[in-house]
Amino acid sequence: MSDSHDHDAELMLRVRDGDILAFEELVEKYKQLVIHVAYRSLKDQAEAEDLAQTVFVQVFKSASRYEPTAKFSTWLFTICRNLCLNEIRRRSRHPAESLDEPVQYSEDSAPRQYEDLKVPGASDLLLREELEQKIDEAINDLPENQRTALMLCKQEEASYEDISAILGCSLSATKSLIHRARETLKMKLKPYLKSGVWQQ
Repeated sequence: MSDSHDHDAELMLRVRDGDILAFEELVEKYKQLVIHVAYRSLKDQAEAEDLAQTVFVQVFKSASRYEPTAKFSTWLFTICRNLCLNEIRRRSRHPAESLDEPVQYSEDSAPRQYEDLKVPGASDLLLREELEQKIDEAINDLPENQRTALMLCKQEEASYEDISAILGCSLSATKSLIHRARETLKMKLKPYLKSGVWQQ
């Protein structure tokens, strides 16, 4: 769908005409979002940053063929998702053991800390950190399509139509993916959320 008010598409058309500053503006606007999307798929910050660079190299190389038939962000995240899937497939063919071992701390080695009554209590912060960790784990456990659809919907605030285009599936399938993802998260996180309701 063509959008005459899509400023990003206008910038990309300028990139197609050789405007480097327009390209830099797009990179600056979307770099963190692309890294975030890649990280959710790859679960490795360094690899996500590397992949984001590859995404923008691909965008630049494809500039001469760019046509604003869809929103720029839809086109961009489609490239990102395809590269993520390629990397996941590559990993499955060449699995490698992680060299990262969790750091173990003993009570004796940790410096003593005192509670500051003016800020949230240590127990509150620990509970919040635990909840955030459980949310991350639950999201990471979702199937790839559900995770991507939910993330684009919740964090990037993409429309169902844009998500459908990025995932290459129908609108009804996209809505179903997001619904199933929310239901799964609701069940997994129910012990940690007072209401047991996943916020829409």
